[in-house]
Amino acid sequence: MRVRAKVAVSTVNGKAYYKLVNELKSRGILFLSIVPGETIPSSIKVVITTENEKHLINHPQVLVYDIDSDPSIIINEAQKIIAGKDFYEELIIGIDPGKTFGIAVLADGKTIKREEFSNIDNMINFVLTEINLPSKVKKVRIGRGMPDLAEEIARRLGRALPGNVVIEIVSEEGTSTSKEGGFKRKLSDSESAIRIASRRGERFRRDASK
Repeated sequence: MRVRAKVAVSTVNGKAYYKLVNELKSRGILFLSIVPGETIPSSIKVVITTENEKHLINHPQVLVYDIDSDPSIIINEAQKIIAGKDFYEELIIGIDPGKTFGIAVLADGKTIKREEFSNIDNMINFVLTEINLPSKVKKVRIGRGMPDLAEEIARRLGRALPGNVVIEIVSEEGTSTSKEGGFKRKLSDSESAIRIASRRGERFRRDASK
């Protein structure tokens, strides 16, 4: 069964198109590229365009992208529209600490974003941004493969995150490899983060972070 794209990018602005398409591709989201004014297929649920081109878009659900803003914000909004949700029941961010920090954002059990960072500060800032997605329950799960680093991340997030965000330290056993066709394959750091996000852990006590 062929999966149809539900998102369309409709702009001739090169900078906007580049940033939006890179963000969509990084998340594995199918999309159509449509010239403003062209007919939009009925399968499309949301169209992303720019302020100068929005008058050319004939569609009930249009998102206007500011080319100087972070494209992840508008793609998050597009994903909510596709899912038919104004908010999620549960948002979980998984972190695989190491030389490279793998991050996965899961909303109601579905991976909506994966990233990898070489810098702990950039990783922390990413978590602080993504945790703002609207949801009833918010959790951050950190792999304990490198205990000291996991504790450092938990302490820093414990100081920065709102009190309603649960922080857990999770066992990394079995999160770094996958068995396919009788052979083991090493997972990327962001793939490991998905497994970490999907696993319950030990709750981190914030009073220990002060």
